[in-house]
Amino acid sequence: PTPRPTGSTSITFTGSDNTRELQLVHFWLFLGIYLAALLGNGLIITAIAWDHRLHTPMYFFLLNLAILDLASISTTVPKAMANSLWENKVISYAGCVSQVFLFPFLILAELYFLTIMSYDRYVAICQPLHYGTLLGSRACVHMAAAAWGTGFLYALLHTVTTFSIPLCQGNAVDQFFCEIPQLLKLSCSETEYFKEVGLLVVTVSFSFICFVFIVVSYVQIFRAVLRIPSEQGRHKAFSTCLPHLAVLSLFLITSVFSYLKPPSISSPSLDLVLAVLYSVVPPAVNPLIYSMRNQELKAALRKLIRGFFSSHRLCSFLCK
Repeated sequence: PTPRPTGSTSITFTGSDNTRELQLVHFWLFLGIYLAALLGNGLIITAIAWDHRLHTPMYFFLLNLAILDLASISTTVPKAMANSLWENKVISYAGCVSQVFLFPFLILAELYFLTIMSYDRYVAICQPLHYGTLLGSRACVHMAAAAWGTGFLYALLHTVTTFSIPLCQGNAVDQFFCEIPQLLKLSCSETEYFKEVGLLVVTVSFSFICFVFIVVSYVQIFRAVLRIPSEQGRHKAFSTCLPHLAVLSLFLITSVFSYLKPPSISSPSLDLVLAVLYSVVPPAVNPLIYSMRNQELKAALRKLIRGFFSSHRLCSFLCK
């Protein structure tokens, strides 16, 4: 078949919303998750920016993570909710390009920040005397810039490579957003297809290296924690670190499987579940995971909420 010019192609989502009832279920499910992500990440961003006591390397990286979570879920979910609510399954070519660029950019940058955060915890627990030297303000800014820059570069390469492939297999994507593996199914150029697959393999390889680094860091942390005489201290450390690893493992396993699984085992329902697990769930769960055992952050949030209600009551009194 003759390839159609991709620049004039709109993309139709067919991965969900087969009936009106299912459309509404998807809308309310995504709305609940999205509001939870907005609330959780918004509170973390506000608390860290507002409380000067949290202006430390650990919270600086957590602030970046919350921004990335908020941006990544906002890249895909609002459009999916609008499509479900208004029974419109189409996204413009420009909108699809934006999703293909922004989503990998934000997700990869988030993975690099998770790697940096594991290093931060390793230095804080295993080499506390060198913490100020290894994680000074300049080093933190350089690591953050490297994470953002690397994510940007990989996303740019993925976007250029993906949209250099002519589409000749229709324009229907079995997903709720423009996911690269689904777009590759529409290609009719084997050369460009294998270029993008090769780039995906390289990206997954770097992601695996990050995962190994994170696991090694946590192993060293666990070894140090086991030497803590206090059982309460050991329990606190394990209950903080293990949920981090659980969410990270869920994110990496589902995303790698989604991007590299063979076409023979692909199905619309499986692809949809995998996409939700790696793109929607982590941004909503991360704020809970990273704050539920953090007394400093919880104290800052309580202070922030008390200050908000106090100022609201004062405003109500003065406006009478």
